[in-house]
Amino acid sequence: MTGIERVVARMRALAAELPPEDGVAVFNGVYLAVTEEVARRVPDGGFRDRLATTTLDVLFASRYLDAVDEAAAGRRPPACWRPLFQLRGHPAVRPVQFALAGINAHIGHDLPLALADTCRGLGAEPRDLEGDFHRVGALLVSVEERIREALMPGPDLLDVADPLTHLLGSWTLEAARGAAWAAFRALWALRERPEVAAEFAERVDASVGLVGRCLLTPLGCGGGRDDRKDENDENDGKRPARRAGGGGALPRRHPLGQPLGQSSSQSSGSSTGAISS
Repeated sequence: MTGIERVVARMRALAAELPPEDGVAVFNGVYLAVTEEVARRVPDGGFRDRLATTTLDVLFASRYLDAVDEAAAGRRPPACWRPLFQLRGHPAVRPVQFALAGINAHIGHDLPLALADTCRGLGAEPRDLEGDFHRVGALLVSVEERIREALMPGPDLLDVADPLTHLLGSWTLEAARGAAWAAFRALWALRERPEVAAEFAERVDASVGLVGRCLLTPLGCGGGRDDRKDENDENDGKRPARRAGGGGALPRRHPLGQPLGQSSSQSSGSSTGAISS
């Protein structure tokens, strides 16, 4: 089993284990679809440097999976991931918010660190990874479009959809990827000054976490309950109990689970039907 295959197997196990309305499960479903597509494209020559792409993919995914393990063990994951793990069961946070908050954490913090680790491990330079970085980016942009289309509330929830549109309009994948590449280049330039590099990475982590908390702002239809926890909560991010409904539960199979080359309009159900009101 290759490294990417092990990553896919772990994500599939998480998908089977987590309740579908869990915010981490929502992001995991999105990330699983992306990773499966990368795994399909690598042997078909979709990337210039297969070794660098697979190495980066595994190192990148490992940071997310490590955060999952930290939260499950009752330890504190990196600051960028804490909002998602803390609010994963909040009934007034919509699935699209969970998905984009997870992408924000993973792209904004984990990606620059994984890029630096890949360069160190392969003896490469940033320019060696740039072409395939943009190729993966094109794939991610198509995913972001599908996330917004498939997981936004339908017209029956206009009171939520309007503020949600404004909230999510403040964040774009393109901007996050640009910031991640800049952070990676800064980390690489600081590789001979590890103390400064570590401080820079810590600041990036905290900043990305602040953005994630904003993306997860509760937006009604949740009964007024606020599940936000104190930063020092020892049970920070543990999996919530299953809920009977509310808060936009996501079915086990949803439009993002189909091949990425297929639009949601080609799937058997409507995009808004993937979300319960």
